[in-house]
Amino acid sequence: MPHPDASAFDAAVARQARLTKPAGSLGKLETLACQFAAWQGRAIPSRLRPAITVFAADHGVARSGVSAYPVEVTAEMVKNFVRGGAAISVLAREIDATLEVVDVGVAADFDPAMPIVHAKVRYGSRNLCDEPAMQEQECEQAIEAGRAAARRAIAAGATLLIAGEMGIGNTTPSAALICALSGARPVDVVGRGTGVDDQGMARKRGAVEKALLRARTTDTAAGWLAEVGGLEIAAIAGYYLEAASAGVPALVDGFITAAAALVACGIDIDTRDWLLASHRSRELGHELALTAMGLEPLYDFGLRLGEGSGAALTVPMLQMAIRLHADMATFAEAGVSDRDHE
Repeated sequence: MPHPDASAFDAAVARQARLTKPAGSLGKLETLACQFAAWQGRAIPSRLRPAITVFAADHGVARSGVSAYPVEVTAEMVKNFVRGGAAISVLAREIDATLEVVDVGVAADFDPAMPIVHAKVRYGSRNLCDEPAMQEQECEQAIEAGRAAARRAIAAGATLLIAGEMGIGNTTPSAALICALSGARPVDVVGRGTGVDDQGMARKRGAVEKALLRARTTDTAAGWLAEVGGLEIAAIAGYYLEAASAGVPALVDGFITAAAALVACGIDIDTRDWLLASHRSRELGHELALTAMGLEPLYDFGLRLGEGSGAALTVPMLQMAIRLHADMATFAEAGVSDRDHE
């Protein structure tokens, strides 16, 4: 896996020191510009070309009362993405990003002519409480679907990848993965997801505890993914792995994508060098997952939608950080005395 370009980072830091502003006055915007310089291998990075891929799948555990919405919503939302009515559809248009929807495991049939990527591995995962969510081969197939999506986006010219997800019940497998891979307790990770009541919360926590106990002898990130994960989570892990392999940065959105990123980093720790956390969601355990990867979120607006929405909202700020770095004059160019001038 490639590594960010340290010399380009140093050159960007040196340029920041020469721009017509007090040193460090743009705060994290300066750091971000230098980070993208390292990722692009140039002292002055180019404007970003974002690509958004939304992976959709259903979950056997959803029928155990762990979500406030029925499982049919997954398929209905896929159609909403295609019609352009979902939040991520609106945001993709606003930030001039491509948007691709991948059916990797929705428990419904779609018209073959529907403009999505038809990569269904199976009709939803199995109930993780009672058996492995995926067989090893199914998990690998879902990972490859994510890798293929990243390759398509990069081949089309994307320089920033954003993964989104849709899958009723998917905060439950995500919580199980975060617990398994970080060592955290379910009580510290399991949240309300789509807004379950106290009884639903108890069912979610019980489902995670039962799944972790059932699969307790598992000892690898890939193994945990198959045991307690989900098809779209596996695809997103593959998406991040492929992005890092190609040397293209990816934004980590909310709770589900953080669980997938944690899996990807467990499979190859160097994946972390190519990830940037967009925000801190309201979902319990999200920050814990980011901390486990050494990622610091850029903002906190109390979001918990998913779909890649929080990451998409970050893009204009990233574009501004790069534009400031590229277009501001240096002290010498502007004829302005710097603080060392006598």
